[in-house]
Amino acid sequence: MAVSILTAEDLEVFKIDLLKEFKTILENQTTVKPQKWMRSTEVRQLLNISNGTLQNLRINGTLSYAKVGGILFYSSEDINKLMSLNKVQANCH
Repeated sequence: MAVSILTAEDLEVFKIDLLKEFKTILENQTTVKPQKWMRSTEVRQLLNISNGTLQNLRINGTLSYAKVGGILFYSSEDINKLMSLNKVQANCH
């Protein structure tokens, strides 16, 4: 086994090559699109709410939904709007 000595310049070249490879990988990755429609379990986990609370949001018309074959779906856009409308501004002094 031959012994190789690495210089600071060798490490610098390696770093530059490695960063170029990372950049290429990141540029080629497809961005993950947010899910347009979510099931009840996903909404409950996202908002950390109970089944009953989600049902109340449906019943009182706070959160729109679509029902397909007995499965309820919620628009991620509607959920974001709901959160924005109920956002409480912090008092900055």
